[in-house]
Amino acid sequence: MKFFVFVFLFVNMLASDDYSLRLAYGKVTDSDFGQILSGDIRSYPEDLRVLALDGGYLLRKNMYELPMDVYFKVGLSRFDENGLQDDIYESTFYIKAYWNFDFLDKRVRLGFGEGVSYTSGILSTEYKEAQSQEPAGNNSKILNYIDFSLDFELGKLLGYKPLYGTSLGWAIKHRSGVYGLINGVRRGGSNYNTLYIETNF
Repeated sequence: MKFFVFVFLFVNMLASDDYSLRLAYGKVTDSDFGQILSGDIRSYPEDLRVLALDGGYLLRKNMYELPMDVYFKVGLSRFDENGLQDDIYESTFYIKAYWNFDFLDKRVRLGFGEGVSYTSGILSTEYKEAQSQEPAGNNSKILNYIDFSLDFELGKLLGYKPLYGTSLGWAIKHRSGVYGLINGVRRGGSNYNTLYIETNF
């Protein structure tokens, strides 16, 4: 963990803001994507967790003269399956837009990313959801990926200039088959609530 803290402090001292780096940690939830957005977050019977590292490149700042920045992002994640099976690894590729606004003189960002996710195996939560169908549904290593986030700038919150450009926030890692459009997966997706720190450099 000390290594990741060092990396964040180091890259935050660099001059350019064209790149981003995010470290996230969280747990699976039994709620679907819509339920999470409405605040209905349910615990899952098993203690399944994820550790994720995402890097991004700024494609467009203030797109269409709006306070919206667009990034191309690549992520690597490790899913802790808590002994149910071997841990599973994931790679993600997605485009993410951040809407920037100020609230009480603090910078806040609302982000939405869309792309593709590939896992090294079938997550146990996704397998369980697919088996809950009658007849049992499909699973797939390749699924649609959504990354929805809300964060605030840590430097402005603390009044500490070296942390300007570093944000603390919450994100949903969502995998799904988009109601059967991807590999026939109607159910069999997953949702992980995560807390993260992200810096631009």
